[in-house]
Amino acid sequence: MTPTRAQAWDTLTRHTTSEALLRHALAVEAAVRWYARHFGEDEELWGVAALLHDFDYELHPTLDKHPQDGAPILREEGYPEEVVETVLSHAEHLHLPRDTQLKKALFACDELCGFIHACGLVRPDGIASLEPRSVRKKLKQPSFAAGVKREEVTRGATELGVDLDQHIANVIEAMRPIASELGLRG
Repeated sequence: MTPTRAQAWDTLTRHTTSEALLRHALAVEAAVRWYARHFGEDEELWGVAALLHDFDYELHPTLDKHPQDGAPILREEGYPEEVVETVLSHAEHLHLPRDTQLKKALFACDELCGFIHACGLVRPDGIASLEPRSVRKKLKQPSFAAGVKREEVTRGATELGVDLDQHIANVIEAMRPIASELGLRG
């Protein structure tokens, strides 16, 4: 099966009802698709993996189950092993190698998308004028978006081989066109 966005969206929305999780999936999809274009890779495949990375979170919200217990569902639905392995590799606790650009991009974009979204929620103009320096300043405030793992944000950029400020700028650029879908001004 060559997965399509429509199939991935169907899988995601059958297992996810939370508006916040759906918005997160859309943000990560936009960022990972941006990197697919940047690296000259298969944008559809990369987008599918990004949309599905947390598809099972409502079913399996704990580290002893997410995303490993979701992987059999993806296999049953016919997703290629590349997608399944990418979804699994974004979870630090599984200690799987991120040995492809797709795996590195998903990991690099996941936490950062959540953090940029949080930054956009507290700004009068959302992400319209958000710049990397503002994001970096907020990253230094442990109480702001406290659930975001700062070390994963920096490690993700390093693994991807992109300067952190440039990575932040790339992800903001990717998210701006869908700001309204993310509940942000942009």
